[in-house]
Amino acid sequence: MTWRHERDLARRALDTARTRGASYADVRFVRRATEAALVKNGRIENVDRGDTAGFGVRAIADGAWGFAASQLATAEEAQRVAALAVEIAKASAITKLADVHLAELAPAVATYETPVKTDPFALAFEERIGLVVAAEEALRAQPGLRTTRARYAIQREEKLFLSTEGADIAQVLTECGGGIAAEATGNGELQIRTYPDGLRFQNAGGWECLSEWDLTMNAPRVAEEAVALLSARTCPQDVRTTVILTGNQLSLQCHESCGHPIELDRALGTEAAFAGTSFLTTEKLGTFRYGSDEINIRIDSTSPRGLGTFGFDDEGVPGSEGWAIKDGTFVGYLMSRETAAALGMASNGTMRADGWSCLPLIRMTNVSVMPGRAGTLDDLIADTDDGILMDTNRSWSIDDRRLNFQFGTEVGWEITKGRRGDMIRNPTYTGVTPEFWGSCDAVCSEGEWVMWGTPNCGKGQPGQAAHTGHGAAPARFRGVRVGVVR
Repeated sequence: MTWRHERDLARRALDTARTRGASYADVRFVRRATEAALVKNGRIENVDRGDTAGFGVRAIADGAWGFAASQLATAEEAQRVAALAVEIAKASAITKLADVHLAELAPAVATYETPVKTDPFALAFEERIGLVVAAEEALRAQPGLRTTRARYAIQREEKLFLSTEGADIAQVLTECGGGIAAEATGNGELQIRTYPDGLRFQNAGGWECLSEWDLTMNAPRVAEEAVALLSARTCPQDVRTTVILTGNQLSLQCHESCGHPIELDRALGTEAAFAGTSFLTTEKLGTFRYGSDEINIRIDSTSPRGLGTFGFDDEGVPGSEGWAIKDGTFVGYLMSRETAAALGMASNGTMRADGWSCLPLIRMTNVSVMPGRAGTLDDLIADTDDGILMDTNRSWSIDDRRLNFQFGTEVGWEITKGRRGDMIRNPTYTGVTPEFWGSCDAVCSEGEWVMWGTPNCGKGQPGQAAHTGHGAAPARFRGVRVGVVR
């Protein structure tokens, strides 16, 4: 789209903000289209479609922030909203502890669009729903299942950003994903197996992000494993052993115990109530031993298919690459222009808002555990005398500083003398973040590395959802406490 009308309104809003006393202001117009469909037990359970559009204005006046937003794209409303943002900023300044300072930024005039092979919105609805109908039907071929589900989700977000510094950025971001789930009951148990990663899996890209996983072909295995779990032996109770996590489980481990604590607003204490703070406080930067030498965790907004991939964040900062953890040492935060200035650094472009009506917050982009040298998953199992392979998250809990955690997975397999053995049901593991990552002695190689996605990360008050990417390959951890239920 050309955004001609919206650009005129944005410039009018910026002029109004300056006139009312703003030292800085920016305007974001956002259009978002979504569609999700669920097939359950042989019928189309629901199809949800949504469209929303509007704009928001941020302003700094008297050294404090103000924000206002509206769905009405008129000249009068652009002026009113900009004036209100400045008024709120001036009111906020009465209670400010210090003036807002922004890290330097060269304003960009640019465009960006997610690479897409097959536009999911251009496909006929019958083709979209047909993929998940076929996958769910393949699940139902397995006797003994209580519930079978298959889902897809697509999203397109068009954004325009202008600032008083001269930025003018237009972007189109497209996402697609879905999955299948089989539930079985019996012996006092309810067991579930999903593929590829629950029903929440999404990537940045087109329909290929879902179709390439071949849900229908994998459905018989998923369904069979759900039923088999009912009679599988339980996880060993409260013992320490070697644990191998599959890539999808490691991606969530990274999200919860690295992605959140490296958010600089949490470390500085300006985000605390809802999301919690962080044990990775600023004096630890560059010196703290977060994990073993095998652990390298990258921050980037450039990886193909990452849900945190874009051209520019919602402050107009360009996408970048860097490190959170390098050779086991904590070296980098997720930063905004304001928090980066507090450390005398430049922002790495992690400010994103959940649509037009929300203030941008520091959010994970793509925070990924990078590949190691351990070959394939089969190689890693063969190199492990005894332990448990755990696959696909089922439950998790972690404290508000992101130190003490417990995770449960859908399924486990005993490893004995380098071979995958009996299936294990209800596997859990627990640990303390730096100790756990410090126990990692092997990460599989690049061929096993997958860009996973978390489209439901919550933060802020009022709450906002963010879509974040987490690349990971299977990895091995020694001396992990398993089978603890509390």
